[in-house]
Amino acid sequence: MKARKRERKIASNHVLKVFSGVKPTGNLHIGNYIGALTQWIEIQKEAECFFCIVDLHAITVPQDPKILKEKIREVAALYLACGIDPQKSTIFIQSHNSDHCVLAWILDCVASMGQLKRMTQYKAITEKLKGKTSVGVFNYPALMAADILLYQTEVVPVGEDQKQHVELARDLAERFNSRFGEVFKLPRSQLLKTGARIMSLQEPEKKMSKSDEDKDGTIDLLDSPEEVRRKIKIAVTDSGKEIVFRKDKPAISNSLTIYSHLTGVSVEELEKRYGGDGGYGGFKRDLAEVVVEFLTPIQEKYQKIRQKESYLEKIFAEGLARAKEISQQTLAEVYRAVGLG
Repeated sequence: MKARKRERKIASNHVLKVFSGVKPTGNLHIGNYIGALTQWIEIQKEAECFFCIVDLHAITVPQDPKILKEKIREVAALYLACGIDPQKSTIFIQSHNSDHCVLAWILDCVASMGQLKRMTQYKAITEKLKGKTSVGVFNYPALMAADILLYQTEVVPVGEDQKQHVELARDLAERFNSRFGEVFKLPRSQLLKTGARIMSLQEPEKKMSKSDEDKDGTIDLLDSPEEVRRKIKIAVTDSGKEIVFRKDKPAISNSLTIYSHLTGVSVEELEKRYGGDGGYGGFKRDLAEVVVEFLTPIQEKYQKIRQKESYLEKIFAEGLARAKEISQQTLAEVYRAVGLG
């Protein structure tokens, strides 16, 4: 890893630092791939990237310990199968690096109650659980800010729903720097111009989500070909038969976005290709085969990786070593600035 770092410094005087992560809950789906992983795969070619499995965030709501442990490894194996290269990117488990929790506490002492209460995700979870939320749910944004700021992150590739959390991290960095002196770089989020929000196949006005109770709304990266075809076949459709990307046709617009991102064919070209009177049937059949063809090599790579437990553990250990190398430098600066220790 040190050799890789030296090579980057030779190529450029400044190496962009990037951080992002995924909770090991639910199932990774094509919305995660299009909205986040595609950006990760590209940006790792030119930046120093830290891609984390954020398991501490997962336990803000109750988890089955055995399932959680398995999901952590499933997410890591899917990172690798999708194209995250451990020779280019640092992959590690959040809970392995206690620096995240330490900085989260310090940021708690900088953040205001009002800031955290205004977070959209906190409001949504509180409403869903009828107020029976943990302190962890309330504190989640401060921990996410710590995740980002520990690595002097400049760019955070995220889905649109996480943009508010990145903005909070930036606000807390500015507040800390103003009070204690310049310690943190100010991060910014990076979204895809299109496709950042892949919507549910069953409720196209809602984002495709790992936490969706209706599993027919998501196409998971590990879904079988039969399951993919079934989900796309029963996906809701808009009124009329026109295959066109338009605001009043959210279902077909979502399907066109998926098709375009997985094939590289523009939406405009797809509109021409399916612009006859064939209706949705033929388009859906073709889309299903596109998705199956896309998922097959990912699933084959995943199965090979998942069978090599020692390989995953080696990646975690190497990733943690590199993560600690950076996070401890940042934390030492924070301690010095605040007057701790």
